[in-house]
Amino acid sequence: MKTVWRGALWLGVARIAVRMVTATEDHRVHFHLVHRDDGGRVRHHQVCEVCGERLSAPDIGRGYPLDDGRMVVMEDADFAGLPPAADHAIEVRQFVPDDEVDPILLRRSYYLEPDGAAVRPYIVLRETLARSGKVAVANIVLRSRSTLAVVRARGDLLVLQTMLWPDEVRPPEFPFVARDVELRTADLASAAALVESMTRPFEPAEHTDDYRDALLRTIEARTADLPIPTQSTRSPDLVPDPK
Repeated sequence: MKTVWRGALWLGVARIAVRMVTATEDHRVHFHLVHRDDGGRVRHHQVCEVCGERLSAPDIGRGYPLDDGRMVVMEDADFAGLPPAADHAIEVRQFVPDDEVDPILLRRSYYLEPDGAAVRPYIVLRETLARSGKVAVANIVLRSRSTLAVVRARGDLLVLQTMLWPDEVRPPEFPFVARDVELRTADLASAAALVESMTRPFEPAEHTDDYRDALLRTIEARTADLPIPTQSTRSPDLVPDPK
């Protein structure tokens, strides 16, 4: 697997050299925009909406929009004076119980692999996290941006999961939350019975992307100039949406 980041996991003065590998893959079917008549790719050009000029890379900068409609155009020198970020370092800030990290904050997962002679301290940290039920809260710089992350034990590996900053999660402001709804014992008992009847060990391999599989069969048929296969219809919802 390709290394996407290389550096060190810092715990105070302790350093564990690691390499980071993307833990997930995107298996969605992707399409190009094409000209229907000849299949040619449709390209997008960067054009200024003010003067209509077609631009190349040297002509393009970064602008920050103000509330009053003005645009502040930033120069490279403006970024040079910012506080330097710790590059090639996963800086552990604290340890917390695993269940204190709200899953809504989690973004993307990476495998951490010990680099060079770091196998022993890597395994020590992995076992310590696994036995304590805790995760490490850390900062890492990815693509020139400081990112919050957690490092946790998963099987034989340490896994780093990037996180949203707390202010990136929208507050759940929904009117129904304030409604006083009476919960009837019969309704709760019925729901509990339904949940219990459908409870079984989670086996990820049992869950497949039926839409993707059907789409690939359609593409194969189109490629071979065969009739488009009839797809099965979606199963109805277990609980109908109330009208």
